[in-house]
Amino acid sequence: MALEHPAYGQLRQVTPTAAVLLANNPNQMTLDGTNTWILRAPGRTDCVVIDPGPEDAEHSADIVRATGGEIALTLITHRHHDHTGGIDDLVARTDTRVRAKTAEFLRGGTRTLSDGEVIEAAGLRIIALDTPGHTADSVSFLLDDAVVTGDTVLGAGTTVLDASDGALADYLASLDRLLAVGAGRALLPAHGPDHPDLEPVVRYYIKHRHERLQQVRAALASLGPDAAAMDVVRTVYADVDPSLWPAALSSVTAQLEYLRQEISD
Repeated sequence: MALEHPAYGQLRQVTPTAAVLLANNPNQMTLDGTNTWILRAPGRTDCVVIDPGPEDAEHSADIVRATGGEIALTLITHRHHDHTGGIDDLVARTDTRVRAKTAEFLRGGTRTLSDGEVIEAAGLRIIALDTPGHTADSVSFLLDDAVVTGDTVLGAGTTVLDASDGALADYLASLDRLLAVGAGRALLPAHGPDHPDLEPVVRYYIKHRHERLQQVRAALASLGPDAAAMDVVRTVYADVDPSLWPAALSSVTAQLEYLRQEISD
């Protein structure tokens, strides 16, 4: 019987070239845990890893076992620790080179990723796409038959915009970009289950974001244009478990910035 999500510590094949290892770090933000994607071209023994996951020796050891230590390159979708914490352990075990949008995560004398760059490694052709919004440094990776979306699009639920540099205008543009290039390709997210077609998931994301914006507009009409973000959260997310409100606050802050910029323009 084929493995199904979630399958902790077990290599689960998803497409002809992409398999996933799920880290055992579930929580409210990571859903079932962090997906580490392992890409291998037909007939090759070496591979490309996307997101080594959290600082977790067991997960790093699972990656080494699944790849045989033959990692031609490791790519990072964005800076959050549940994606980058395992970098140095994996480098120590395999001597993999690491590339990312942010220089602090580079290893092995590499350079930062450029938007639209074609990466050729381990017999694979991967296109790096800037998809900011969740964070400013978020990158997705376009494959022949799939898109690895990091936290820009999840396999379940919706994405939180990081209050420190997440921007809703950027995020909406990123969703439009993914829809344009990814329709008909599998969705390989960093959290939650994969999907055979990216398009319906991204269309739902776009619809959901605009619905939330309308709810925030309505809250401001009731509370006043200068209402505090947490007051908006209490109104818009009244039916959501309050333990999730800190995450909602981050996204609402980005939504308020978007709406107030819209007014100023």
